[in-house]
Amino acid sequence: MAQKLSLKEKVGYGFGDFASSMFWKLFSVYLLFFYTDIFGISAAVAGTMFLVTRIWDTAFDPVIGIISDRTETRWGKFRPYLLWVAVPFAIIGILTFTTPQLNTTGKIIYAYTTYTLMMMIYSAINVPYASLLGVMSNDTKERTTLASYRFVFAFAGSILVLAAAEPLVDFFSKNFDTSPAKGWQMTVTVFAVLAALLFLLTFAWTKERIRPIKEQKNSLRQDLKDLAQNKPWFVLLGAGVATLIFNSLRDGSAIFYFKYYILNQEAFKLPGLDISFNYSSLYLVLGQMANIIGVVLAKPISDKIGKKNTFALAMVIASVLSIFFYFFTEQDIVLIFIFQFFISICAGSIFPLLWSMYADIADYSEWKTGRRATGLIFSSSSMSQKLGWTLGGALTGWLLAMFGFEANTIQGAETETGLRLMMSFIPAAGALVSAVFIFYYSLSDKKMVEIEKELNERRS
Repeated sequence: MAQKLSLKEKVGYGFGDFASSMFWKLFSVYLLFFYTDIFGISAAVAGTMFLVTRIWDTAFDPVIGIISDRTETRWGKFRPYLLWVAVPFAIIGILTFTTPQLNTTGKIIYAYTTYTLMMMIYSAINVPYASLLGVMSNDTKERTTLASYRFVFAFAGSILVLAAAEPLVDFFSKNFDTSPAKGWQMTVTVFAVLAALLFLLTFAWTKERIRPIKEQKNSLRQDLKDLAQNKPWFVLLGAGVATLIFNSLRDGSAIFYFKYYILNQEAFKLPGLDISFNYSSLYLVLGQMANIIGVVLAKPISDKIGKKNTFALAMVIASVLSIFFYFFTEQDIVLIFIFQFFISICAGSIFPLLWSMYADIADYSEWKTGRRATGLIFSSSSMSQKLGWTLGGALTGWLLAMFGFEANTIQGAETETGLRLMMSFIPAAGALVSAVFIFYYSLSDKKMVEIEKELNERRS
């Protein structure tokens, strides 16, 4: 029997990614600036730290997945982590954006320690949260709806941070007569408290319904063997990594593209206030808003043509539209924003499809093997997303260096060409690779209906 979810439960589930995405956006947009300009360590040290800690964190995700699969409480396997980790998440988040009075070596040690803990605590709450989608309902279309709610709230959290972080820092710094460092700490405290409250609401408003067919005592070796034989998981792994590289390259290059190629940074000032809005900020906020439209469109389109076809179509369109960025100049600012809008709709539609498909893969694995390992599948999928984010971020830096980029100077023709390529042909290639991977995905919506029917018979 299909398990339908109430509006309250869907909203409650969405709250969890609103909380996670606030900090994801803080990390991806502001943390490097915080470390170099506020905290006081070099960009090279910070970049190395990001690589080391993110690789460790990527490997840590499956550990959390394995542990949560083996967790047994009256609240279920995954929900308890929202209750247990919400407050530590907030505390470590604040400490990560705190500037201690230490020498350079002490600050580097502090940064490594707090950021490593932050990434681990992020995994400890986000992997079970993601896995929760796979056990709230057995209805594949309901899962797509649930994933859509998740990502609408995720992008809303991102927009909140992009719109409010810098004004809040400025507000706290000026009105409380404090330093920018203290302003950042107070700003992140606001986001941290909000995140903890939202995680607790997710715990309170959701329910785990899907249980293993029988009491499982799988060995880790057996779980990993099952995963290694799960072809649809490998296909989605490749598609997910390529998609994240596409997104990371475009987002990571945008600030440089506007500052060093478009050149005219300031879009407008608020009347009577000394607050400027740059084209790069408006470009990123527009992208997040368009992402939400993509999330909303994902379900009705996938209901008509299937998840696989929707995914492939979105990536092909995003790839073609991205190529046009190579030909844009400063005079084409309106076209730049129009193309960003439509590319971001395509990119946004991918994420609910990905996570809904991961839930289908967990069911496929149970149907094929008789054993369920939801946490392992979702954590390894989360690992692939972080891997794509890490590779995309690293690739952005490597490409800048290869094209001869030098900060705070007028760039040469080679660098300008490189920036255009980093916004066009290079990410377009990543989107096409993602579409090629998804072509080999074998779990159609029709196939999943048959699998769900058989699983329900076994469970009953």
